[in-house]
Amino acid sequence: MSLWSSFFITLLPAVIVQFLLWRHAMKTANAGWVDLGWTLGMAIGAVVLLAVLPFGPRSAAVFGVVLFWSLRLASHIYFDRLKGDKPEDGRYTALREHWGEKAKVNFFFFFEGQAFLSALFLFPATVVAGRGGAFPDWRDVLGILIAFGAVAGESLADRQLAAFRRNPANKGRVCRNGLWRYTRHPNYFFEWLHWTAYSVWAIGAGGYWLTWIGPVLMYIFLRYVTGVPHTERQSLKSRGDAYRLYQQTTNVFFPWIPRNPS
Repeated sequence: MSLWSSFFITLLPAVIVQFLLWRHAMKTANAGWVDLGWTLGMAIGAVVLLAVLPFGPRSAAVFGVVLFWSLRLASHIYFDRLKGDKPEDGRYTALREHWGEKAKVNFFFFFEGQAFLSALFLFPATVVAGRGGAFPDWRDVLGILIAFGAVAGESLADRQLAAFRRNPANKGRVCRNGLWRYTRHPNYFFEWLHWTAYSVWAIGAGGYWLTWIGPVLMYIFLRYVTGVPHTERQSLKSRGDAYRLYQQTTNVFFPWIPRNPS
């Protein structure tokens, strides 16, 4: 099966999932469900590819890793941002206000665009699954270690931030606990690191260049589009000078030793 064939058979279930979530999001006035749809689309796509591609230990391993990553992130998104009466993410509220009367239609295309990305981001794992040779080799071991290490790092960062926010004494303060001491966005960094695992894992495979879709696009989205810019704006608005000091002392994305304030 060609990569493009695998793309289209994973695109269809992702489109259906996002359509159902779009309808729910319009009823609840919370477009944050699109993020859940992106991760669930990848989980379903991984199961589909595992069922239709030639089965082997490498394909089972790589799609198992994708499934583990996607379900972990989906559960975090649901419980942290969606369950109960949590307010809509500010990014989507701003889009809703900007689009006005066209918001419902524009959100439909926005949701379905995420379905396209779900299928596209399965390319790296599909390339890994098609790599020949005995399993496991050093690329398998290193790829799996990076992938699970990244998921563990992102999960730890999420827990550290959640624990900080639960303490009423920290209201208006900046979290510098644990991983947040070394980068202002450890969750984004580890999410990006996860996608580099497939590029390591696929070394020597046909279509290897396609594995860079993951780390390159994810870095662009997180660093310059949907992640860091919005989060930094919101943090400056809510924490003011405390966050400006944090910006002076702590790297924005890649972890490093904190600097002295200028």
